[in-house]
Amino acid sequence: MNLIIKGKQFEVTDSIENYIRKKMTKLEKYFDQIMEAVATISVQKHRHIFEVTLQAKRAIIKAEEESDDIYNSIDRVVERLERQIIKYKEKLYSKHGTEYNKGKVVEISENEDLEISSPPEQDRKIVKTKRFVLKPMSPEEASLQMDLLDHNFFVFSNEESGQINVIYKRKDGNFGLIEPEI
Repeated sequence: MNLIIKGKQFEVTDSIENYIRKKMTKLEKYFDQIMEAVATISVQKHRHIFEVTLQAKRAIIKAEEESDDIYNSIDRVVERLERQIIKYKEKLYSKHGTEYNKGKVVEISENEDLEISSPPEQDRKIVKTKRFVLKPMSPEEASLQMDLLDHNFFVFSNEESGQINVIYKRKDGNFGLIEPEI
């Protein structure tokens, strides 16, 4: 696993870097398909924010935590990533006891959280543009990827219809699927 450690308004010391490397290598025992991990540390006032994005062969997994202590943030992110990886592997291998959808990959060029807000109407403007590659996948795979990214919705190319679809989380905990009619 290629580990990239970045600091935003924070100087990453050798001890912190060694601690992150030690904790992140623990993840490889759960999931050996992780190709790259980007870890970002930032400080806002007295909050230490630690964010990690894992790029695996067939998934992107992201976790972020904040606390008053950077080491606490690192521990919580690694624990969260462990849970997400275990959940992903269970879903991946649970379908008929074998690995399914073997060659499917979703690639996202920017891995930043989506922020949805409702400012006053006269002040609304597009403040961010995201571009990403859409790979064909089933709605089930898209819902799994959405959970891994911890987003409320996910845009994907439906492998059955070949059209762009949107899957989203409903307030009742279920998922909704938007299929356009052309």
